[in-house]
Amino acid sequence: MIGLIMIIGLDMTVRVAMIVHDMRTIDQTRADLIGSILSDVGWSLRELRCASTEKFVKAGISMTQIHVLRQLEQHGTMSMSRIAELLDVSLSNATGIIDRMAEHGLVERVRVPDDRRVVLVQPSELGIQALDETEGIKLDRIRAICDHLDDVQLRRITQAVGDLRGAVAAEFGLSDDGTHPVDHHATSAG
Repeated sequence: MIGLIMIIGLDMTVRVAMIVHDMRTIDQTRADLIGSILSDVGWSLRELRCASTEKFVKAGISMTQIHVLRQLEQHGTMSMSRIAELLDVSLSNATGIIDRMAEHGLVERVRVPDDRRVVLVQPSELGIQALDETEGIKLDRIRAICDHLDDVQLRRITQAVGDLRGAVAAEFGLSDDGTHPVDHHATSAG
């Protein structure tokens, strides 16, 4: 009888050790998977960014200026101080960036009627066209890339990207359509 208890005890100890080992392996595998995703997605995004903005960089429009245009597109008209905050630069540096963008015709400065001291920045028609063009180039490249994949791969990627979009929405508190819930309650004044 003592032998049977020892065998059961040994069996339980081995099973617990195996469960702990399996859990560590799962954790390591999860970390490895996340690392692989970060590496592959990061590399892919950098390549797409370079391909879609190459024309503008050659025309003297910097990546920072394109970034500012994307921020203005995403968040709407912004004050100089908000732009400086988003770029993590001083107000004078942000002003210099906006000056160069205005010289290229990418942005417009707008004064607030109630307080003429406040200057807001918004993308100009040319700035919006530049963003549309970079987006079009990027989408064309993604379509060409997708042509290298078979139907099974496309279905897997569709599912995975949908899962990723849901996780992004959850992380940033976005609704299913990608907007902030507070956007639905915004007044006409913003």
